[in-house]
Amino acid sequence: MRDGRDVRGRMEDKTMQMGPWQILLIAVVVLVLFGRGKVSALMGEVGKGITAFKRGVKDSTDEIERDAAEAAKDVTPSDKDKA
Repeated sequence: MRDGRDVRGRMEDKTMQMGPWQILLIAVVVLVLFGRGKVSALMGEVGKGITAFKRGVKDSTDEIERDAAEAAKDVTPSDKDKA
């Protein structure tokens, strides 16, 4: 019956962990496959997308705040409205 130990008696680690060397290796492979120009162009497009997303979130937040301010306007009747 297996209790989670490998052949040498050590506990098996079921999770896959990526260390800095694995990330560096992946980055080098990506650079070799696509080249520096394509990677930098892709990162530029990602940056533009993030900027557009932030602008959209800010615009919608401003719109919600503006609508809330309109709803919270002073609604006390003026003197001419009093009977």
